[in-house]
Amino acid sequence: MDRPTRRALFGDTLSDELGDSAWRPAVDVFETEKAVVVQVELAGVARGDLRITIDADVLRIRGVRGPGRDGEVQRLHQIEIERGPFERAVRIAIPFERDGVRASLDDGFLRVTLPKRLPQHRRIPVEGTPPADDA
Repeated sequence: MDRPTRRALFGDTLSDELGDSAWRPAVDVFETEKAVVVQVELAGVARGDLRITIDADVLRIRGVRGPGRDGEVQRLHQIEIERGPFERAVRIAIPFERDGVRASLDDGFLRVTLPKRLPQHRRIPVEGTPPADDA
């Protein structure tokens, strides 16, 4: 999906601030009842080659996918798998609990779960001068 179409559909929820990384892994952002989930397709990326940070409301995922070719290559016939460093930045528009963020990498997919911050409801007492008694 091209950038103008993505912005038309999702607004600024998905925003890439780096722009010129070597490759751009596919990202899905969805919401469950209790969390916002960011899922990134990262086949061939080792857990140790990932760095995930949160700054304000931006989740930033950086990493590198290595060469992935075993042994000495004599001649390449077709190369479609992108390799090298990457970075994706996703703006999270829903308030979330920063201390509860969890990430896992399974079967080539990184899944970052950001628990929603529950609304804090409280009763606000009304202050003022009590009404005067009309005698």
